[in-house]
Amino acid sequence: MSGSMKQVVLGAMLALGLVCSVQAQQAATGSTAPTGFVAPELPAPDESNAVRAKTQPGNNAPVWRAVRDSGTQPGTSNLPGAEMGVLVQPFVQYPGSQLTTAGEAWRQVRNNWIIPYGGALLLIALATLALTYLTKGPFGGPVKDTGRKIERFTPYERVLHWSTAITFSLLAISGIVIAFGKYFMLPVMGATLFGWLSFGLKTLHNFAGPLFAVALMLFIFTYLRDNLPRAGDMTWLKKGGGFLGGEEVPSGRFNAGEKIVFWFLLAFLSPVLIISGLVLNFPNFGQTRETMQTFSIIHMVLAYVAIAMACVHVYLGTIGMKGAYRAMRNGYVTVEWAKHHHELWYNDVKAGKVPESPIVSEAAVPEPVRQAVLLSVK
Repeated sequence: MSGSMKQVVLGAMLALGLVCSVQAQQAATGSTAPTGFVAPELPAPDESNAVRAKTQPGNNAPVWRAVRDSGTQPGTSNLPGAEMGVLVQPFVQYPGSQLTTAGEAWRQVRNNWIIPYGGALLLIALATLALTYLTKGPFGGPVKDTGRKIERFTPYERVLHWSTAITFSLLAISGIVIAFGKYFMLPVMGATLFGWLSFGLKTLHNFAGPLFAVALMLFIFTYLRDNLPRAGDMTWLKKGGGFLGGEEVPSGRFNAGEKIVFWFLLAFLSPVLIISGLVLNFPNFGQTRETMQTFSIIHMVLAYVAIAMACVHVYLGTIGMKGAYRAMRNGYVTVEWAKHHHELWYNDVKAGKVPESPIVSEAAVPEPVRQAVLLSVK
């Protein structure tokens, strides 16, 4: 190796040694800052935002940390309420949601499970009824009219039925728009028109609920006796009400299928819907957000089941059963219709066990009602 090359290698080794020496000295002192520089102390994790503004100006971490933890360590607020110091709820995991804040968990359950599966249930119910009508047609063939009539529903019973039915329909329609409107109506109507529509229907929903509650209580009290179980109900259920075999099964004033609707839809589901709806409608009785989220989930799930059952009832009470709609609209049915569809009830009427529903001649029936009844049996 030449002398000049040796000098170059030696210089490089000396420079490398100097660099390593400086780095070792810096590592020993724990700082790479220039001489005389004094670094500020690290902020304490429990500092208030006012203190943090001095130690690290622009760092608002204490504020957002307090917001995040307000579900478990409420702060201070001038607003009244059970959760006046809680800005963000604590982490929870509802069935079907991720582990996240309670509000977000509720949103995931609603949007990912209740809305799509509830909508599917309603579509399945409507499709089944449409297919039944197209393949089977309305149940109950033409019945001969001999001119004798039976008052199946009194004016009071009909007013009560239609009051309950109308308020339930208003609740169902407004609830469906609230749940699905933004997916199908908002793109067509635009934000302004849909906003006014949804606001109006939400207000209607809030006021129709208490009216439905009053009508329902009177309805249950009025029809309770005729919906009590009786001997022929099990036979009706075993034969599927005659829908499978094609032969009408004897039943009382209301058959077992109608009694299932009465007890499950009206006596069980509807009161739970009313109670959960009132909890949501009047949030000024100390309910927490978690309580209202729970009742909201219950309300939505049961509402879809109730609407699906109501669709079946409406179908059988209108186009699905001949004569059923006019019986509720006008009150009277022919003796032959009663004997064909509700034979056990007809036998009780014939034996005088139902004095409020006597068999009358056609002349005793008001003319408009008589004409409607005649149309119902054709």
